[in-house]
Amino acid sequence: MAYERENIHSLSPYVPGEQPVDMKVVKLNTNENPYPPAPGVLKAIASVGADALRRYPSPTADGFRLAAADLHDLDPDQVIATNGGDELLRLALTVFCDPTGNSGAGGIGETWPTYSLYDVLARIHDTPIIRVPLEEDWSIPQGFAGRLNDAGCRLALVVSPHAPSGRYESCERLRQIAAEFNGVLLVDEAYVDFARLDALELIRGDGTMDNVLLLRTLSKGYSLAGLRFGYGLGHRNLIEALDKARDSYNTDALSQAAAVAALSAQDQARASCGRVVDERRRVGDELARLSWWVWPSDSNFILAKPPESGPNARDIYESLKREGVFVRYFDQDRLRDKLRITIGTPEQNDALLRALTARA
Repeated sequence: MAYERENIHSLSPYVPGEQPVDMKVVKLNTNENPYPPAPGVLKAIASVGADALRRYPSPTADGFRLAAADLHDLDPDQVIATNGGDELLRLALTVFCDPTGNSGAGGIGETWPTYSLYDVLARIHDTPIIRVPLEEDWSIPQGFAGRLNDAGCRLALVVSPHAPSGRYESCERLRQIAAEFNGVLLVDEAYVDFARLDALELIRGDGTMDNVLLLRTLSKGYSLAGLRFGYGLGHRNLIEALDKARDSYNTDALSQAAAVAALSAQDQARASCGRVVDERRRVGDELARLSWWVWPSDSNFILAKPPESGPNARDIYESLKREGVFVRYFDQDRLRDKLRITIGTPEQNDALLRALTARA
């Protein structure tokens, strides 16, 4: 007998990128930063004593909120700390969306394709999903907000830089969407540390919009995917509402100490991201030389389409995997003929390029 709710019983869970046990493989499939975190992060973790572990941590991660507010020129009450960026997504769905099943208003609106966890979380919450296809250049179509308003959506989810294309959406365009939308616009900036610009001006100073929420994470730019620490930035009223639904002690003492140290090490983080950006440019140029089509990217990955004269994307993905080179293949519309490739170290990228050159 099944005891779970019907929407859970029929749910297809989120499928993460493969995590091979063999650490010698070239792992370019899950958008991890190939460089280690700042030395100060490891020192901060080591400095957490037994007494700190015996006691509960700061329930609202006040030290981190102060550090993040100072870094982004915001007030601490505009910051919420979460267990990875994924917890912020779950909180936003819980707080802003209605569990009305497949029909009715109160759901999420998203561009398509997008981060697949959005749909999984929405279905767990039993909230409707409205998809709006992206343009051929992966830009958000005009009328996006209007379509969501017509469907009664309460939360719009936009990834910028976009996953899986890497496209950056301008702040002006995001402001326009937020102004036209009747609900909360969550801009998922998980990859913003590798981008030219961010959307902070939408929530800062006199230009603050009361319906914009930014998602940030330490997983990518700060090389802390294993730590599971993220945060949200937005109008204090949004943060206050999210905080009501937050788990008690949702971030632990070790992660809070590491997160504060990470934000304090901006020089190291920028240097790490800068190396990734340089390699992103080089790998893209080399793939183009091999007649691949490469979309412009502001992320730590690129989306690339192999030449039609050779093996297709799935076959290349599978053959690379057999050789110990992992990239990401998505078996879904608009992506089946493409591969998403995380930018690694120069040595990792060279291994990939050698393998692809041998197939040219």
